[in-house]
Amino acid sequence: MDPLVAAIDQGTSSTRFLVFNAKTAELISHHQVEINQSFPKEGWVEEDPREIMQSVHECIERTCEKLCKLNIDVSNIKAVGVTNQRETTLVWDKDTGEPLYNAIVWLDLRTQSTVERLINKAPGRNKNHLRHKTGLPISTYFSAVKLRWLLDNVDEVHEAFLSQRAMFGTVDSWIIWCLTGGKNGGVHCTDVSNASRTMLFNIHTMDWDPELCRYFDIPMEILPSVRSSSEIYGWMVSSDTPHSTLCCLGDQSAALVGQMCFNEGQAKNTYGTGCFLLRNTGTKPVISDHGLLTTVAYKLGKDEPACYALEGSVAIAGAVVRWLKDNMGMVQSSSEIEKLAAAVGTSYGCYFVPAFSGLYAPYWEPSARGIICGLTQFTNRNHLAFAALEAVCFQTREILDAMNQDSGVPLTQLKVDGGMTSNRLLMQLQADILCIPVVRPTMSETTALGVAMAAGAAEGVGVWSLSPGQLPHVTSERYEPQINPEESEYRFARWKKAVQKAMNWETTEPCYNGSGKPLHAGSDFSC
Repeated sequence: MDPLVAAIDQGTSSTRFLVFNAKTAELISHHQVEINQSFPKEGWVEEDPREIMQSVHECIERTCEKLCKLNIDVSNIKAVGVTNQRETTLVWDKDTGEPLYNAIVWLDLRTQSTVERLINKAPGRNKNHLRHKTGLPISTYFSAVKLRWLLDNVDEVHEAFLSQRAMFGTVDSWIIWCLTGGKNGGVHCTDVSNASRTMLFNIHTMDWDPELCRYFDIPMEILPSVRSSSEIYGWMVSSDTPHSTLCCLGDQSAALVGQMCFNEGQAKNTYGTGCFLLRNTGTKPVISDHGLLTTVAYKLGKDEPACYALEGSVAIAGAVVRWLKDNMGMVQSSSEIEKLAAAVGTSYGCYFVPAFSGLYAPYWEPSARGIICGLTQFTNRNHLAFAALEAVCFQTREILDAMNQDSGVPLTQLKVDGGMTSNRLLMQLQADILCIPVVRPTMSETTALGVAMAAGAAEGVGVWSLSPGQLPHVTSERYEPQINPEESEYRFARWKKAVQKAMNWETTEPCYNGSGKPLHAGSDFSC
């Protein structure tokens, strides 16, 4: 039997455990469990860290049961890679092993007033004040402001910090700490790709930056150690695969590896809860002039150089379908959206800007909010479904245009992956709106594949080769543009007009009624 490598893929909406053949990259077996999100207040998004770990254990157990039914020995799993939703922030008690608050999810907006305060005190009120070190604008998106909120607003977190019991981590750190023993010697670490999304990490020195930690007033002693993306961090204990080693890679970096984008200029777009376009820029960080992020893509070994990427991040992609299903009751399942939209084949002039968490790249405008415009009496739910799919494609067009401007070398095709790519109408729409072909791998689990490759290639494991001649052959489907560029440009121009209407909707200034009294109680209002 060929050696096997597994991946824990902990995303915003679900957890999966997937097992691959290290010689052929074939997906052997997997299991998936959905994750509940809670919305305690407007703009707040949380997940239960205990539920996350429960889902990890359940997925591992179910997948191992499936392997046994296939007469496959689970001891053939030589390594496990962890890939995760990035930026989502957790603090837990190292003595009890218990989380001290829910995980604050990456698209949560509760820190908007903190972000505005930080920008106001920056020289020239410049949101890019820290970009020279972090590659990132000051935004609600990244972990530092979420951690600051937890220290300021959650008594249990503050007390645990004072008594030196608090541990901070993104989801990868929490999973690895739990799986390697937790309070009984668990390994507290992260990798460079996840660390580079916190705003506390210097992407040039490749370490936590004391000046950045002082800026956000974050105590360095609660931070995890930073490792490469392909090395043995520790061993799993008390599981069906007890001898497996662990390493990790942020989900979008893992997809870049899984799409074999190892060369400068290669790019991929992942359609999940959000939408993330990454372009490999090689061993030198490129600072964007057009609203993109500079991020650490991966470091595939302790002594290997770090590779960087330009990233266009869109907060709401698959989440717009979930919103139509869960909030509006328009469909019973996410797969229905394609049938609804295909029944009309047009939005009939309706445009949907799903700025539920503000707008990310290329605008970085937290005050934007979602709008649907261009409605007439003729508009029905089919047109809204079509407009929702178009919105994903238009947002991708915006970040692709920014990336082409930054690089000076336009992409001639777009590699895609992620859950939404099973929607054929969406893929065709994307090709039409970009005016370039869209290429989707037949095996769409590229995020899990990428971290499995990194885990299998780690020194001391060595069951997966990343040398160019030995990379697995991947079959793919290709979608060619089918509308003329003039129509595409017309629709895109209308979309940009709709985006402008969504801007500057929320402020943190108090609103007053006719008698001069505030409309909201409390000191920090939105209106």
